[in-house]
Amino acid sequence: MNIATSISADQPAGVSVLRDARGLKSFREPACAAALWRRDVPMAAIAWLASLDAGLLPSGRVVLQANAIRETTEHLCDIAGMPKGEPLDWLINDIDSLAQHFADLMQVTFLRLRLEAVATNACRKFHLDAINGRLVCTYRGTGTQYGTSRAGEDPEKIFTAPTGAPIFLRGTLWPPEPEAGLLHRSPPIEGTGETRLVLVLDPIFDPEGPV
Repeated sequence: MNIATSISADQPAGVSVLRDARGLKSFREPACAAALWRRDVPMAAIAWLASLDAGLLPSGRVVLQANAIRETTEHLCDIAGMPKGEPLDWLINDIDSLAQHFADLMQVTFLRLRLEAVATNACRKFHLDAINGRLVCTYRGTGTQYGTSRAGEDPEKIFTAPTGAPIFLRGTLWPPEPEAGLLHRSPPIEGTGETRLVLVLDPIFDPEGPV
């Protein structure tokens, strides 16, 4: 067993738990439906993000080369008016680092970056995305929820990715080997007053294709 990854008893079948970046290759193994990276994150930065007015959270969606992620993230944060300082530096560096890891893992040069503040019930239904693979990291608020579906029904037991923990999800364009029945959703938060900050990265295999 790779020292950086394991199948955890507290996770659904097919979900690998990563301890560091060395375990990312487990996502490409046939039996893996998703990989959760349980890493140490600076709690001061997470608390800072949670304390910000929701109007200062960055939002943007763009297809770009992975090596342009840092500059674009800085630009989005500047537009939002986020306060300068170490917590913001950490956020920008972390998004860039995750993007480089994901681009290497998916063997692509281009990524679709989506960074958005979410206060609604968008994507509240359990589903599989019509993509090859996806990275989702919630920096503020409740993380992505997931679980094993039986016969297309909602999972009986729902798991939630910790804040700051990236989860790597396979989509319908990555053939299941075997079918794990793992579905995911954005947590239903509408009406709670919660605003999440979510990073989503998708691989782009054809930069000339539709966005």
